[in-house]
Amino acid sequence: MTLWVDADACPGAIKELIIRTAMRLKINTVFVANKYISTPESIYVSSLRIGADPEAVDLYIVENARPGDFVVTQDIPLASALVPRGVTVISTRGQLFTEANIGERLSIRNFMQDLRDSGGITPGPKEFSQKDKQRFADTLDRELTRQMRMRKET
Repeated sequence: MTLWVDADACPGAIKELIIRTAMRLKINTVFVANKYISTPESIYVSSLRIGADPEAVDLYIVENARPGDFVVTQDIPLASALVPRGVTVISTRGQLFTEANIGERLSIRNFMQDLRDSGGITPGPKEFSQKDKQRFADTLDRELTRQMRMRKET
């Protein structure tokens, strides 16, 4: 299993939590971004700088993530490309994207984008909070534990 992180907009607190988790559980983790991302010296954690194209990170993750891998992203279209392929995807706020909810999440995202494109004013994202960080930590731990348990059973 590889833990992929769409790192361009990943909050620092989430990045640190992912690094600690990866090293503790010995999970190969790759931070993928359009810019340089500093990571500690570790055989489990690395970063990969992809070209400046805004879609390059998403395309790289889609091309390289495999069923059973884990992805952290705020990008709903990226999540919608990965979930049907058997990749576990969570947002940096701890929301687990599933077959049951990804269609609705993508529809809402597209609706809001259409509103903005037509000149409508929409609220921006809420400020990242301690509650968001805790929800992310809980979801990450629960889903990694579930996947590791499933791997031991097979």
